Amino acid sequence: MATNITWHPNLSYDERKTLRKQHGCTIWLTGLSASGKSTVACALEQLLLQKNLAAYRLDGDNIRFGLNKDLGFSEADRNENIRRISEVSKLFADSCTISITSFISPYRVDRDKARELHKEAGLKFIEVFVDVPIEIAEQRDPKGLYKKAREGIIKDFTGISAPYEAPESPEVHLRTDLKSIEECANIIYEYLVREKVI
Repeated sequence: MATNITWHPNLSYDERKTLRKQHGCTIWLTGLSASGKSTVACALEQLLLQKNLAAYRLDGDNIRFGLNKDLGFSEADRNENIRRISEVSKLFADSCTISITSFISPYRVDRDKARELHKEAGLKFIEVFVDVPIEIAEQRDPKGLYKKAREGIIKDFTGISAPYEAPESPEVHLRTDLKSIEECANIIYEYLVREKVI
């Protein structure tokens, strides 16, 4: 850890919120591969932007092309992946942007750490469980990953050969096999309104 660094104070969150006329928060979508996380996140981002709200989507695949391209899929690398995303999403939230993250984030402890990081900074963290039966996720399988995991080509695949620890009490629980993508995005939007985030 670097010791020759100094924290420079900047605008407070409240000052930024007053100037931007918007609260920041992190909306953390978690669920199995092919549960619909990224699709819901895209729809939500578009909905928020259409309402003139600053929002930005951090997606598992996109982040791994840049910030986290040095990480693989071992448990340690998955932990570090989520740690970095937690820090980045916290910065977005602190800037009074609605940060929308869509990551499998299979381990409860990592999601709890992300929540705690936001709590320590006085920022809202909204966990959204994008739930779907694994049979439906396998039927969808847009990238053919479940098939490869079942064939043993992909090791440590969440839900097949690696664990997924479902949230115990998420703020929002979506079933993408029972609701449309638009309905799911609206459920999150309505939660934000009800909780006076927007």
